[in-house]
Amino acid sequence: MTKLEINKYIVKYIDHPKTGRKCIVQYWRVVKAILYKLKTGIQWHLLPMKQFFQKFDYQWSSVYYHFNKWCKMGVWEKLYSNLLQANSNKVDLQFINLDGSHTASKRGGKAVAYQGRKKSKTSNLLIITDSKGCPIVCSDVISGNHNDAFKLKKMATKMFNKMEHFGFRVEGLFLNADAGFDVQEFKKLCFQRDIIYNIDRNKRNTKALQEDDYIFDHELYKGRFSVEQCNAWVDNFRSMLLRQETSAQNWLQAHYLTFTMIFLKKNFNLTFSF
Repeated sequence: MTKLEINKYIVKYIDHPKTGRKCIVQYWRVVKAILYKLKTGIQWHLLPMKQFFQKFDYQWSSVYYHFNKWCKMGVWEKLYSNLLQANSNKVDLQFINLDGSHTASKRGGKAVAYQGRKKSKTSNLLIITDSKGCPIVCSDVISGNHNDAFKLKKMATKMFNKMEHFGFRVEGLFLNADAGFDVQEFKKLCFQRDIIYNIDRNKRNTKALQEDDYIFDHELYKGRFSVEQCNAWVDNFRSMLLRQETSAQNWLQAHYLTFTMIFLKKNFNLTFSF
């Protein structure tokens, strides 16, 4: 991304606090270094500082300082919220998709636990995308020893509320989800929010099979593939393929910065050249 693009789509949404360490370089340079780390997965102390700051004597620790500060302020989530609201015509809500992802976390940290299927310590979060696979919101970070249905009602409620905060009505939406979300309390939540769920039946849940008589739309469910594409797009950012941030808040905010990059690439054809 160029200096003009970073300033137009990212820097203008960053709050400039009056307290704390002052930035002696232009913010677009700091943001570009953060994006490089996000994309390549390089460790913070190995950032090629000369490439981004040229004649300025700037340290990698200062780049991390600003990233960490902006994460704590929720800047990346606010950035994505503003971007979606400003370009709501590019969000396709013919239907939405819900899915979960487990990410290995070698360094540990908050919301990390052993996941037998992955044979590793992982963190889990849920994501909602539009029908094209562009991410809209994600849940809080969950320890990896829980499945996607863990506290699903609470997590989904927060996600639906976030969607409304971002400017999208959830009433009347069609929602695709796999059998892991075939949970009665979640279906009741969807019913209460006037969301038409299209959830694959969990064949092991015999009680639900007997009680539920809703019509499962196989053609609509084929569109759920787009959320799998979204997970692949997220994993294309190497820092997201393996969790390196020990802070759950930083990890969550890094997802919203990743969502921003995905949205800009899919809708504005902005490339990640460094």
